[in-house]
Amino acid sequence: MPYRAPVTDYEFLMDKVVGFKDVAATEKFAEASPDVVSAILSEAGKMCEEVMAPLQRPGDLHPARLENGILRTSPGYADGWKAIAEGGWIGMSGDPEYGGMGLPMTVTTAVNEMMSAACLSLQLAPLMSQGQIEALEHHASEELKALYLPKLMSGEWSGTMNLTEPQAGSDVGALTSRAEPNGDGTYSLTGQKIYISWGDNDFCENVCHLVLARLPDGAPGTKGISLFLVPKYIPDENGNPGVANDLKVVSLEHKMGLHGSPTCVMQYDGARGWLVGQEHKGMAAMFTMMNNARLGVGGQGVGAAEGAYQHALAYALERKQGKTPSGTIIDHADVRRMLMDMRADLFAARGIMLANAAAIDMAKATGNADWAARAALLTPICKAFGTQTGMRVSETGLQVHGGMGYIEETGAAQYYRDVRVTAIYEGTNGIQAMDLVGRKMMDGGEAAARLLDEIEDHAERARATVPELAGPVWEATETLREATEWLAAQEDMNNRFAGAVAYLNAFARVLGAHYHLIAALADPDGPRAKLARYYITARLPEYAGLLDQAQIGAKDLFALSADELAA
Repeated sequence: MPYRAPVTDYEFLMDKVVGFKDVAATEKFAEASPDVVSAILSEAGKMCEEVMAPLQRPGDLHPARLENGILRTSPGYADGWKAIAEGGWIGMSGDPEYGGMGLPMTVTTAVNEMMSAACLSLQLAPLMSQGQIEALEHHASEELKALYLPKLMSGEWSGTMNLTEPQAGSDVGALTSRAEPNGDGTYSLTGQKIYISWGDNDFCENVCHLVLARLPDGAPGTKGISLFLVPKYIPDENGNPGVANDLKVVSLEHKMGLHGSPTCVMQYDGARGWLVGQEHKGMAAMFTMMNNARLGVGGQGVGAAEGAYQHALAYALERKQGKTPSGTIIDHADVRRMLMDMRADLFAARGIMLANAAAIDMAKATGNADWAARAALLTPICKAFGTQTGMRVSETGLQVHGGMGYIEETGAAQYYRDVRVTAIYEGTNGIQAMDLVGRKMMDGGEAAARLLDEIEDHAERARATVPELAGPVWEATETLREATEWLAAQEDMNNRFAGAVAYLNAFARVLGAHYHLIAALADPDGPRAKLARYYITARLPEYAGLLDQAQIGAKDLFALSADELAA
């Protein structure tokens, strides 16, 4: 089915809900006026509709493949990449000194979400390059930046990130890849990495890998890890791809979904690389890339949800079954419930995502520590709730199709198969939840409290206009505050971790209600007020049970021994 880019939704959220006016009011992003942003979103939406969306099914039906060591991408993907690159969509937030647009992350996030909805497998490629650009801008030497950044932003070259190894998944500190100094400022890297998204392609002149490895004097664990830039082809004296480096794609993973995206096993056999940042400080540099990627992955979930919703809605409008006013299934109460759940959660997740991006922009533009703390607090919620929404909405979309959803020809199942991994990579959603109740509460919950204060203050003001909506939002926020205080007081981290996922989902529910409430006040007689009413009455109440679960502690969780679990 044709994809329609929801440009008006982005414009409404930016203008009325997430405070993008504050971003545009800063000196750094003064050129991001409403007219400019609208033009950018419209142009990107057109590219997604006309170029990327038609590649969704071909990539699934004709996966990337490895032939005699050569990576062959899915039909049309080379033209898709060309359109993305020529449109400037890779370097949107990149430094203009190196060819980037210098746009706010909020705009980049919206465009990335549209690309995810149109064709998630292909969107992964520019997302990987964007993460590498971010890491190099912050940590690479001037020489590396001058050589690599312009080519990455233009799309001539592409970028990847190499963390995971067969024996070291989320425990990155267990990696065994090693780097030996060559005595000339370069290093020889040896080791194997797995799950490398877009580890190779046949449409870029060079593929540049950011690789975590340990130097001979590197301490055990994460503190002894360094980060290296390892290109597929070593640049010559003119900065052009030269001789092949000592690395190769060993195999491609056979995956549940994302068939158009080659997920590679990479082998490095003394490959030449350059240090990025300081020795033994690789995790700090990599986290710059990973935090950017976590926002992007949350956006992938939202994008997949949008694609699945549009697919299900189109089917519901056409499928004739039973006696209804329209003659189609869209007037069946249960189908309408599913569509309303999908639409309401999609708005909530998109609001959280754009608010997260706007906080990143404000922190970058102002240097204000409170904005940085807000961005850090929202990142795990955005990643986890965005991807949960992607999975939930795509699964519900399959249900709307009924039996036809289980038939691959309809394309409904692809959205679920493609989005499922987003809850796993870039830090599982459980890790995001533990980060929220652990590292993000090292301030005693102060950053969370400031956000909750804002939500309560807004709900209190809204009582004068829509008390039936504002009241439940205020009450939910106050209950969330009490749970936050309880978690922050727990010295036994397992008591926090046991309820972390439930707490994160409750926090997301309240945030979603907050953004829906703002939308209702901005569009009091329109469809957004009606959608807000549904979300606050039908979706928000989940917070109560979730917060009860969040405060149970770990005792019952570990009541059964490992042997009893296996009995």
